[in-house]
Amino acid sequence: MQTRVSVQTSARLHLGFFDLNGSLGRRFGSFGLALDRPVTTLTVFRAPELTVGGPDADRVGAHIEALRSHLHLDATYGARVEQAIPAHAGLGSGTQLAFALAAGLRRLEGLTEDFAGDALLLQRGGRSGIGAALFSRGGLVVDGGHGPHTVLPPVLSHLPFPEDWRVILVMDSTFSGVHGAEERAAFAALPTFSAAASADICHRLLMQALPALVERDLGQFGEAVSHIQAILGDYFAPAQGGGRYTSAAVGAVMSRLAHFGAQGIGQSSWGPTGFAFAASDDEAQRLVRRVREERPAQKAENEGDPVLVVCKAINHGAKITLNSSAQDFKSAPHHSNA
Repeated sequence: MQTRVSVQTSARLHLGFFDLNGSLGRRFGSFGLALDRPVTTLTVFRAPELTVGGPDADRVGAHIEALRSHLHLDATYGARVEQAIPAHAGLGSGTQLAFALAAGLRRLEGLTEDFAGDALLLQRGGRSGIGAALFSRGGLVVDGGHGPHTVLPPVLSHLPFPEDWRVILVMDSTFSGVHGAEERAAFAALPTFSAAASADICHRLLMQALPALVERDLGQFGEAVSHIQAILGDYFAPAQGGGRYTSAAVGAVMSRLAHFGAQGIGQSSWGPTGFAFAASDDEAQRLVRRVREERPAQKAENEGDPVLVVCKAINHGAKITLNSSAQDFKSAPHHSNA
């Protein structure tokens, strides 16, 4: 019998940073939300050689080898990625993949969790800490950013998200959000973020968004998110084509969603994925229909048009399952020696 660990983790919305100024000695700080889709699903198992199947094989192989060395493991391992969150779409794909692999390998070997250590090793959480926090607990999380000695930003608030509220994702597969070296260069080139703007965002977050979430007031929650997103969108515009949205097509859809009554309009991280909130599934479906009805008939199914997806938040962390299977490791379709 071959013991395997399966991990399923989901996308996250990055709803915004709240101190890009750093005048108090801490920088960034962010809040975000775990979604029920899209998901990353993978399986980790022991194997006589590094064996990786599915998307992003080179990165998966490199992560496994880094973890194996760091944890002083004598065995060798394989992994198969069955589903993957779209890469560079602003949905946290890289972070969720890294933590899923680390959690799977640790569970396989009976090791305790170490999110901070794994984040440092796999180069995650350099700015935002919500990826790790949402992997472990779901819901809506606020992190406290990076101070002089921070490894992984501390969680300041963790709140359940209303089960009946819905999130509309607007996805454009023809664009990639800024990432890697390009992202580092973009942050370096942007002007100093004003202390007044940071204060405005913090005020909106603490005295409008979070209380409204606890009281289930979508109008106030959405107003706060839209306000924060407008400040950040204008600040990041020079690095994403001059507008609040990386994809102009996504921006056009977001404008129509706002016109039809959607709440909390914005872009997750560097995009190109946009998001909006609705009070119920029926309301979310109505909003999606209104946008789709506006598209010219001949363009309704054009490849490259933004895709609208209705999803909901989840108030639990990743699902990790230890199981036994007689399936042979050699059935993995690809190999990597990364």
